[in-house]
Amino acid sequence: MRPRCRGQLTPRLPFAPPGVVDWAMAPNLRDPFLQLRQAMVEIIVDHTAETRDVTGLGRIGTQVLDAMLDVPRHEFVPAEIRAYAHTDGPLPIGWDKTISQPFIAALMTELLDVAPTHRVLEVGTGLGYHTAILSKLAASVFTVEIVEELAGQAAERLAQSGCANVTRRIGNGANGWPEHAPFDRIILAAAPELIPPA
Repeated sequence: MRPRCRGQLTPRLPFAPPGVVDWAMAPNLRDPFLQLRQAMVEIIVDHTAETRDVTGLGRIGTQVLDAMLDVPRHEFVPAEIRAYAHTDGPLPIGWDKTISQPFIAALMTELLDVAPTHRVLEVGTGLGYHTAILSKLAASVFTVEIVEELAGQAAERLAQSGCANVTRRIGNGANGWPEHAPFDRIILAAAPELIPPA
């Protein structure tokens, strides 16, 4: 099995009360964006409860929330909007594309129900944020991006994050990726006219 993104997922929820040091998180205290990611995850938890009747989900699993807490979202947005990386909404990433709202990324990932042995096909890499989340949960992620410039930037960002279990391709993901099929899960972060075959 290929190694996943650098860093192990460690259960971190529920969060420690304000003013109390969570020693399990002590190695991350040097991360100036950690508190913003914690707040982002808390908003995801709140949104999940608020939308239970619509989504049918009462909660997002701890592994998905931990992956969202671990992946540095600010590293997957353009530098000029990095300060807004953890806001509760989609953000522009160029070429008329966006990075999904954190709650939507968590919801999609939870509904995908990824297991550690799964091979996942992602159509629409963008800048690689959701790819990095999936790489913490799956054995391998195969991701396709049609916009060459985004694919190049995603490759750099994923490499900097240590995601070694990701295979990337530039192209149209509408036909899937037959050379690596079958896949256990397929997620569409783009809008092809047809859903790719497993």
